Amino acid sequence: MRKIVTVACVLATMGLAECVLAADDYPVKPVRIITSAPGGGSDFAARLIAANLPQGLGQQVIVENRGGGIIAPEVSVKAPPDGYSLLYYGSTLWLLPLMRDKVPWDALRDFIPVILTVTTPTILTVHPSLPVKTVKDLIALAKARPGEMNYSSGASGSANHLSAELFKSMAKVNIVRIVYNGQGPGVLALMSGEVQTSFAVAASVQPHVKSGRLKALAVSSATPSALFPGLPTIAATLPGYEAVSPSGIFAPAKTPDAVVNRLNQEVSKVLARSDVKDKFFSSGVEVVGGSPQEFAARIRTEITQMGKVIKDVGIRDE
Repeated sequence: MRKIVTVACVLATMGLAECVLAADDYPVKPVRIITSAPGGGSDFAARLIAANLPQGLGQQVIVENRGGGIIAPEVSVKAPPDGYSLLYYGSTLWLLPLMRDKVPWDALRDFIPVILTVTTPTILTVHPSLPVKTVKDLIALAKARPGEMNYSSGASGSANHLSAELFKSMAKVNIVRIVYNGQGPGVLALMSGEVQTSFAVAASVQPHVKSGRLKALAVSSATPSALFPGLPTIAATLPGYEAVSPSGIFAPAKTPDAVVNRLNQEVSKVLARSDVKDKFFSSGVEVVGGSPQEFAARIRTEITQMGKVIKDVGIRDE
């Protein structure tokens, strides 16, 4: 006989904002996934997962859009730790506090990583006129021309900005940042020869590489990426280099382990489906998965690695 779910919640107004759940029959009502504004990568991923979770959970899963920046995490951090309010977010959750004062949460203190769903690598790309064929060539050229070369970048703290600054730090080169209003204009600037290098997602540069208007040198992931077959990694030249944009599902701190593990198992089943993998791949991201502990470890590693870059360069959220 299945055990009856017991929920004992003490209201925050009484001084204890804690909900203890015996999770044998979780969930017994709809689950919501809070994420950023409609139309973005997090929204797409959250909706794709939410559409396929009810089969395993036996309950409706609703996506709730709360805008970008700090809004979605700020709403999520105040939710009861009962597994019915989750957050789908990317590295902004743990890197923004390193670039902005008074962020109303701490990723490691206030959230439990449930599962790393996908990662998005960037592609180190150059203008065809640049006399380089490999990452090693680019580093040699940059060292020969300190401060003369440049790269296109989006907003401070964006994936292509951090990828480039980590590269500069590890390669010990001086390549000047040129800021554009988003990745699209930055790629156009690269094609026109206005800048010489860029770190951009595969989908934004792949057609131009095929047409010969751009030259791809390497991918920023630790291992070769199926998103850009045959392309070597930057890590092959700079051991230890990795700069990808991870995103996944989080629960408020103190959510019971049994609930977190159940969610991890059900989302893992969704990510293992070939049709789900294909849809993610077509959108330019790679499915990862793994345990809550592996996701937490990855976050800590990125905070250490990117945190050093952010501090050394003095990156602040604009």
